[in-house]
Amino acid sequence: MAKASAVPKDRGRGADEDRSVRRTGGRAAGVSAALDRLIHERLRLGIVSALAVNSTLSFNELKQLMHATDGNLSVHARKLEEAGYIACAKSFSGRVPRTEYRLTAAGRRALERYLDHMEALIQVTRER
Repeated sequence: MAKASAVPKDRGRGADEDRSVRRTGGRAAGVSAALDRLIHERLRLGIVSALAVNSTLSFNELKQLMHATDGNLSVHARKLEEAGYIACAKSFSGRVPRTEYRLTAAGRRALERYLDHMEALIQVTRER
């Protein structure tokens, strides 16, 4: 008999978002679109934020900034790339491979929406 997964299936809104709306009495729900779960993860938010203030960053620069391992950074960067939030360019400097990332227009819009949503939640919380 297979074990049931301990992780609940995504039903459009995550548990964190449900709790934040309940804490604010539901008033934040109409303030902005649903929280972008892709960006909300700590490392992905860090990647997108770092790229928002730098035109490009190499894999190694991001790894140092985020204090991440190669594998962890690679997985999270790939998720952002698949969503169209960042673009990846691979090249060689001599014989050494170089991977550079940049924030796309869609990624910048997603970050702006995310920040607007978080600001709205903060505002509603402070009003209480």
